[in-house]
Amino acid sequence: MGTMDGIIDTVFAAHPLLPLIGLLKSNGKLVMVTAPEKNIQIPAFSLLMGRKMVAGSRIGGMKETQEMVDFAVKHNITADIEVIPVDYLNTAMERLAKSDVKYRFKHTESYMQSWLMDDS
Repeated sequence: MGTMDGIIDTVFAAHPLLPLIGLLKSNGKLVMVTAPEKNIQIPAFSLLMGRKMVAGSRIGGMKETQEMVDFAVKHNITADIEVIPVDYLNTAMERLAKSDVKYRFKHTESYMQSWLMDDS
């Protein structure tokens, strides 16, 4: 039996949902906030056992986004990211195409700011 009350799935690429559903406690909810390219398939038995639910939600506006950030800060919820310099963007895109990405990429602000302010 799983240990999580809820999971917010932000993965756009096709991926198996059964392992995520297995992490849920009874009455747990898996909420998808992206639209995968292909239709998802979930064995009904994985939901029936434990009264689990899969739902979808569009990302909200500014108010909802701020509420989500405030909630994350209050509960010390963080994201696993891979910080990359802006000159690594082409390599990052190649890795995305190969599905060779464990976390989300985040470019470093200082690199981006220096790149945008370059007058040459």
